[in-house]
Amino acid sequence: MKRTAFPRKKGHSHGPGAFKLKAVRTGFAVGGRLAPARTVAQALRLFVTPFASSRARAQRAQPDAEMRRGELVVHGRRIATYTWGDPVRQPYALLIHGWSSFGLRYLPWVAPLRALGYALVAFDQPGHGLSEGCTCTLPDFIDTVREVGRHHGHAALAVAHSLGGAAAALAQGETWHADKLILIAPAADPVAATQRFTRLVRLGEHLHGRLHDGLRAMTGFDIHQLQVHRHLPSLGQPALIVHDMDDRDVPWSEGERYARHWHGARLLTTQGLGHHRVLDAPEVVEASLAFLRGEAIGERVVSSPNLPFGDG
Repeated sequence: MKRTAFPRKKGHSHGPGAFKLKAVRTGFAVGGRLAPARTVAQALRLFVTPFASSRARAQRAQPDAEMRRGELVVHGRRIATYTWGDPVRQPYALLIHGWSSFGLRYLPWVAPLRALGYALVAFDQPGHGLSEGCTCTLPDFIDTVREVGRHHGHAALAVAHSLGGAAAALAQGETWHADKLILIAPAADPVAATQRFTRLVRLGEHLHGRLHDGLRAMTGFDIHQLQVHRHLPSLGQPALIVHDMDDRDVPWSEGERYARHWHGARLLTTQGLGHHRVLDAPEVVEASLAFLRGEAIGERVVSSPNLPFGDG
């Protein structure tokens, strides 16, 4: 699954971030040979720790006066929630942020969705924003989406970004579901994400399997079973998948995979927005509103066994 928890390479080599990444790479390259068990443990901790910027950005966010703050306890951790309108009496939209992000990242969506008559519920994942916790995993993302959703009942709509897109899709079921979904730059493959991570930090390929083992011990899940194409054929709701061709964090092909395996999904491809700006780009918001109004947005993608993961 997409790992936005870690900095991608920048186009320059200056600044403290570049020096920190270089030090991490050197430490993992050397440690992977001299102390592999300890090095894998350090890599695992880094992999599941959100950036501190998630909390700082959440504290700086300035919502409108209508928003109400609240909290829920999910698996012993306090989860910060944000509500507009009345989810009990109005159809509500659950807004699901991505890795190292925060619930109020969706502020540009509030007015347009409220104008369509939706109540809104956003929240900070564990270890993110104003919620408790230091670490977070994809199973944590899924559990929190499901529990926040259960608290408010089935949703008329879920809007999700990045790792939140995977969580939204995997959280669908009898316990909780959304009638429609809009997934923006959704991550699809945690196996590919760990591969990108190991390449980024220079963790040796010979330790890749041990990283998977550590994740399984931590979460109780084999991440191969969390590849979304294994679950999407069971979903039938209408869905709009938006993904940018220039996304350097989560490849466009992962969004395309959703559209191929989800019978009710359509794919809208953008260009030049990358992974983060695509979330609140005006053209993306407007296309999403058109989708909610029932207009045909994006393309229907037909799965082929000749493409990667084509058989589901």
